[in-house]
Amino acid sequence: MSGETLPGVDDPDPSRIVLHVDMDCFYASCERLREPALRGEPVVVGMGYEPGETFGAVATASYEARAYGVESAQPISQALEALPRVGDADPAEGAANGTDARGHYRPVDLDYYQSVAADIAGILEDCADVVRKVSIDEAYLDVTDRTAWRHVDGGDRTLAEGYARHVKGRIVDEVGVPASVGVAPNMSAAKVASDHDKPDGLVVVEPGEVASFLEPLPVDEVHGVGPVTADQFAEMGIETAGDLAAADPAALREAFGSRGPELRDRARGVDDREVTPTGRPKSLSRESAFGEPADDAEKRETVSALAADVAARARNREATYRTIGIKIVVPPFDVNTRERSLSGPVDAPGLVEEVALELLSEFEGDPARKVGVRVSNLSFAAGEQARLDGWDDEGSDGGVVGSDANGGVPDGRSVGESDADGQVSLDEFESGR
Repeated sequence: MSGETLPGVDDPDPSRIVLHVDMDCFYASCERLREPALRGEPVVVGMGYEPGETFGAVATASYEARAYGVESAQPISQALEALPRVGDADPAEGAANGTDARGHYRPVDLDYYQSVAADIAGILEDCADVVRKVSIDEAYLDVTDRTAWRHVDGGDRTLAEGYARHVKGRIVDEVGVPASVGVAPNMSAAKVASDHDKPDGLVVVEPGEVASFLEPLPVDEVHGVGPVTADQFAEMGIETAGDLAAADPAALREAFGSRGPELRDRARGVDDREVTPTGRPKSLSRESAFGEPADDAEKRETVSALAADVAARARNREATYRTIGIKIVVPPFDVNTRERSLSGPVDAPGLVEEVALELLSEFEGDPARKVGVRVSNLSFAAGEQARLDGWDDEGSDGGVVGSDANGGVPDGRSVGESDADGQVSLDEFESGR
């Protein structure tokens, strides 16, 4: 339903509608996607647990692992003491914790996580006119023009809640990982809402209810209040968001500068920041999963349809592209990508299909769990399209300048700080090369 509004939305409320989408324990969820047997098991993603390694830390821990005291950014040695590794420890080692539980430890695989994140990014870009990506596992969406705060049939549910469920459903159905979503009239309230009911939560805070929703929460749940600031607030007798909302703005300014009144506004539910994109997308892609492994005919038919859709999305955004690529996932979960670069940017739907099918031919005879088509190296400036001899909009027999590329996944970035979900997040991620 690219670019569409849900049925019934013909006179949307002017109040802004912001979604904050936060992937739950994202790295662990990716490992479970690759190894379904890990679902429901304690999973720890980190570095340094292999024999001979002398330094390491936890990147993320599933909620099951956290129950045993494993936390993000924790030294891996402490994690192993709290939760010994499956097949790597004497059951007696768990006696100190009163449990013989074992954890499944997996190394950080940045390329793989970026690949899954790119799939999610494609869905978010398709579901909102404005997307602000915060990290590999977190984004804000302005969906004001896609839905409304109006209640459905006089009941408690709003159309905005239904749209948020639609976004969550697409992520689960098309990618296979869970997300928590907060819905609110502004960014900071949406962020607090998404953190409020993890994992796999959906919390809606309607206009007029933001202040009352925030009031009883601990002050460190106000967006922007970290542990140090929370301790400073505690010294001032400020324990809850309600306390902060009622605090003297002059005293806050004296103690924290301009940030003090700003945090007070957020505690009151006031946040006039607009959801601004972090930049134009560097790629556009669509994917389709199969209930049963697909044969060659089904793969080709699906790739042709995806190519047409991706080309249409690029044209709608007035984007041209220099690179055309495919993705194919073969059982059990081997991700393969191929791409071909042109000598200049084009807007050529027929060419997208032709190149995608040519790239797909390499996998003839291989069953597929999922296929996808991507155009990348996008240009948005008018008049940049190249005239390529031998290629036309319908796809001819001309040659292609460039070569296939294995991978097609952005380079992994360094591991950064822990986020509110207890995961050490990667820096800003891109939806493609």
